[in-house]
Amino acid sequence: MPEISVAEIQRLSETALATHGAGPAIAAEMARAIAWAEARGNRICGLYYLESYCQQLISGRVDGRAVPGISRPRASEIRVDAAHGFAQPAFAAALPLALEAAHETGVVSLALHHAHTCTALGYFTEQIARGGALGLGLTNASPIVAAPGGKTRVIGTNPIAFAVPDGQGGVAMMFDQSTTTVALGHITMAKAAGRPIPEGWAVDSEGRPTTDPEAALTGSLTSAGGYKGWGFGLMAEILAACLGGGVLSSEVAPLKAPEGAPHDLGQYFLLIDPGQGAFYDRLAELGRVVTQDEGARMPGAGRAVQEAIDVPDALWHQLQSLAGA
Repeated sequence: MPEISVAEIQRLSETALATHGAGPAIAAEMARAIAWAEARGNRICGLYYLESYCQQLISGRVDGRAVPGISRPRASEIRVDAAHGFAQPAFAAALPLALEAAHETGVVSLALHHAHTCTALGYFTEQIARGGALGLGLTNASPIVAAPGGKTRVIGTNPIAFAVPDGQGGVAMMFDQSTTTVALGHITMAKAAGRPIPEGWAVDSEGRPTTDPEAALTGSLTSAGGYKGWGFGLMAEILAACLGGGVLSSEVAPLKAPEGAPHDLGQYFLLIDPGQGAFYDRLAELGRVVTQDEGARMPGAGRAVQEAIDVPDALWHQLQSLAGA
């Protein structure tokens, strides 16, 4: 298993994406997102998705040269038509206006629609926090979660991310988590490795608890905390799809299928300006309270960002092949 620099991963990913049809700026932005995830140990949202991106660029399921349309129908509302392109460059195009609007109005919503999967939501909310605003992000996905007590898939893993600025251009706290007990990628990786999954992660097609990843993939994942996580998943569905303009999870084909209709997902963000009051003083005091016990920390605080990572041999060879290296 070779150790590869994150910079090299970003370079090869950019080459691979451009080779398979992404425009230069779009390939660069997507490669940054992949490298960001890998540097934070989030392989599910990093290189794990690169082959799918490349396949879908070729098939046309994602438009690698899409030009997003940005509108501001109200002072505190920004809408972005991602034009069936990647979510990351569509967000990047709208972020400066969204931050300006948040600082002007106090709170602004930024809704993307006709978008590809955004993979790591934290990539987006961290940028909001570094721009000086609190960032809340939600999205939906292909259906993999049944309602508690049910067996029919209704919503996706529907993650939620939140990031808080530290007042100095950095991030004081952030989290990015699915509203399911685990992300779908943990199930598929267990299947590929021939490993069982812990009980409580999923149910089979009849709604019965299972430790078989194959049965889990034909059944559904469980919501984190049961009906409590289900409520958060529905909240993400309502904001991303009903309010943000994406399609319902139930209408989305499997995200990594190489061909088919565009994802057509929605991503919804709230940007909140902390104002000129005592926010940062209170945040600092909260941080002191949270970390008073040894080993306790604010979510995301002190997390190491790796400059080089171990890449499994098969994934490294795949990256080289996709990049033509």
